[in-house]
Amino acid sequence: MTTVGRIWAAVTAAVVVCGLVVQLFVTASGHEGFFPDNPERVFNVFAYFTIQSNLLLGGTALVLALQPDRSGGELFKTLRLNGVLCIAVTGIVYHAVLARDADFHGWAQVANFLLHTVAPVVGVLGWLLFGPRGLTDWRIVGWSVVYPLLWLVFTLVRGAFVGFYPYPFVNVDEHGYGKVLLNCLLVAVLFLALAAGATTLDRRLRRKTTVER
Repeated sequence: MTTVGRIWAAVTAAVVVCGLVVQLFVTASGHEGFFPDNPERVFNVFAYFTIQSNLLLGGTALVLALQPDRSGGELFKTLRLNGVLCIAVTGIVYHAVLARDADFHGWAQVANFLLHTVAPVVGVLGWLLFGPRGLTDWRIVGWSVVYPLLWLVFTLVRGAFVGFYPYPFVNVDEHGYGKVLLNCLLVAVLFLALAAGATTLDRRLRRKTTVER
């Protein structure tokens, strides 16, 4: 990874950290929401797919900023692909489905902008412009599906016990399991389409870079 790529990765990690810190501060100092008291309010932040996708993106970006030649290991490759794909899904789903019902003000609006808009833009652009290339293939794509499935299972099981669902489209109490699973299937199709596109594009960009060298 080039020096510019390392700087971009560092900026990406910084965006995620800033967004998370502001979000945790807003949540800890607020009084609205499903959980009225701390620490439950703060812990619940990490149940959101948005937060977890930002953590995946920011964590792998930080690793690349500190170790620009990092390319080995299926775990890191899977986490890197998950970070890029999940943050892309976060941005797309939020702006296409959830943004119209959002009503944030002050620092909450800042956190929302960083986590749902800035992070997806810098995360995807960073992958497109700087890679590193060659970290994804169809095997890695297969492994990348594990995390979203685990998140969904966790969300539905936890929701059945505590009655909390982080997003309207996974709210079983409101829509029932049939509609929720259909909604998740649509998101899964988006995820797999992005994964296939990323893998195909990565191969082409890698060949192009090799030829130019």
